[in-house]
Amino acid sequence: MAVKLKNKESLLSDYGVITLAAMLMALNYYVFILPNQFAPSGLGGINTMIQYVFHISVGWLTLVMNIPLAIVCWFTVDRQFTLKTVVSVVVFSVTLLLMQNRVIDVHRFIYFTGDGRSTLLAPVAAGTINGMIEAASLRAGGSTGGMDYVSAMIHKKHPAYSMTHITFTINLLIASASYVVYDFQIEPVILCIVYSFVTTQMGDAILRGGKTAMKVEMITAHPREITDHIVRELHHSTTILQAEGGFSHQGKTMLITVVGRHQITKVMDIISQYPDTFACVSQVSETVGNFNRRPG
Repeated sequence: MAVKLKNKESLLSDYGVITLAAMLMALNYYVFILPNQFAPSGLGGINTMIQYVFHISVGWLTLVMNIPLAIVCWFTVDRQFTLKTVVSVVVFSVTLLLMQNRVIDVHRFIYFTGDGRSTLLAPVAAGTINGMIEAASLRAGGSTGGMDYVSAMIHKKHPAYSMTHITFTINLLIASASYVVYDFQIEPVILCIVYSFVTTQMGDAILRGGKTAMKVEMITAHPREITDHIVRELHHSTTILQAEGGFSHQGKTMLITVVGRHQITKVMDIISQYPDTFACVSQVSETVGNFNRRPG
């Protein structure tokens, strides 16, 4: 019973995050993207260009275009993912339509580059916000819809194709199309690329978050001393392995420790106290399981 209650609370929390993220995305479009004549990444970029040419609201376009994608994704990918994404799409569309019709009046917050303000600030700000939104949606088990549906379906059918590469290819096509739509100007293309880059970098940084770490592998004659030093100074431990030198075929001891990025300098200071110790350092993109520091 307790497990079911916890799962229900977790599910409600996911939908709460997705709802707030979708509302923020609508504000992001209204304030930074739509007034400044550049196409963002994904289906939103296509809808933005259609609104620019035909004056059909991105809110309505997002709803209409996501319906067939959601139906296909429901039967071919994952139903929970699809349902959460549908909630995101509906909340985004309704919120944006309410803003565009001044039911929710946030017009005074619009950042319009045509009045002499920095052109680059709009895609940088919009990309930063959207990166946070996409990361939050993905962590909650959903997405912002559009090309996320397409990428998920392509990846499902062709797992060897990276989701990043699929999304990049789609965004490249959208950036190219924006050159034609916005009167054969190169600036909208550049702004689209800047937006896509910032969105990707911010989203990746948030998704990695505190999971990134540094792995240090050491060959040493002082395994116990270094281990004690690391435990005492950093409150992490080491894994001790027996190894053999490939040239001398003499027995060696290898230590492996994983520490936070901010602790790597201290590890180097410890190693420097043992001149006959060799070490190599690599970045760990994600840590799973117990990476808690030992109590100091």
